[in-house]
Amino acid sequence: MSKDLPPAGALLRRARSPSDAELADVPWLVHLDEGDRALAAARIQVVRAEPGELVCRIGRAPTYWFGVIDGLLKMSNDSSAGTPITFTGLPPGAWFGEGTLLKREPYRYNVQALRASLVAGLDIETFHWLLDNSIPFNRFVMRQLNERLGQFIAAREIDRMNDPDARVARSLAALFHPVLYPGVGTLLRITQQELGALVGLSRQRVNEALHVLQGQGLIRIEYGGVRVLDLQGLQRQVFRALQE
Repeated sequence: MSKDLPPAGALLRRARSPSDAELADVPWLVHLDEGDRALAAARIQVVRAEPGELVCRIGRAPTYWFGVIDGLLKMSNDSSAGTPITFTGLPPGAWFGEGTLLKREPYRYNVQALRASLVAGLDIETFHWLLDNSIPFNRFVMRQLNERLGQFIAAREIDRMNDPDARVARSLAALFHPVLYPGVGTLLRITQQELGALVGLSRQRVNEALHVLQGQGLIRIEYGGVRVLDLQGLQRQVFRALQE
C-alpha cells in the first residue's frame, strides 16, 4: 500500500449518520415508498473525504453504494499501470458504482476526492434489498445505468480527439447532466485546476477553452465556478466536434 494513502477502513471509522438537510440532498430517497425511504435513510452513512483521499480503490470489494452530497470526486484508472485516464467527474448529486455492486465484483477504477467532499454511502446489503423489493428504486438504478452508459460512450469518442476545446465542452456537459448529477443545477463550483485534472489539460489551456465557450454564449465564468447558460448548445458543440 502506498504510504501517502489512508489505510483501508479510514473513511468507515469516521462515518456518521446524516442530518435531515443532508438526507434531503439524496435524490433517490424521495422516489421510495414511505417504509422503504425510512429504512434507507436509517442505513445511510456520511463522511468527509479529504483532498486526495480514495473513496473507492481498484481491487477492493464493494461494501457501499456512494453518492456526493457536497464537493467533487473523480473516477479514474490505475495510473501506475500506464497513462492515467479520468473516466468522469462526480459533482454533487452523483451516485455511482451501482454496476460494481450489482455484480459484487472488485472495483475496476479509483474514485478520489479532488477537494474536501461530503460523501454518503448505502451499504451493499440494503442496496440489494431495495433492488429486490422496491420498484421505484429499480427504476432509478436502471435509469442511472442507461444514462451513464451513454455518457461513457460519448467520453470514449471525444477522448480520441485532439481538440482541447471539445474535450472541455464535453466534460462540462457531462458534469451538468441533469439526471446523473441533479445537485449541480446551473452553477458548478469548480476551479480551473480541478477541471484540468478531470480533462487532462493544463489550467492555462482549460482557461483558454472556457473563454472560447464563454464567447459563444454557452457558459459564464464566475468566481469559484462555471455557470452553464445553454446546456443544449454545449451538448451540440460536442456533437458537432464528433461529426467533423
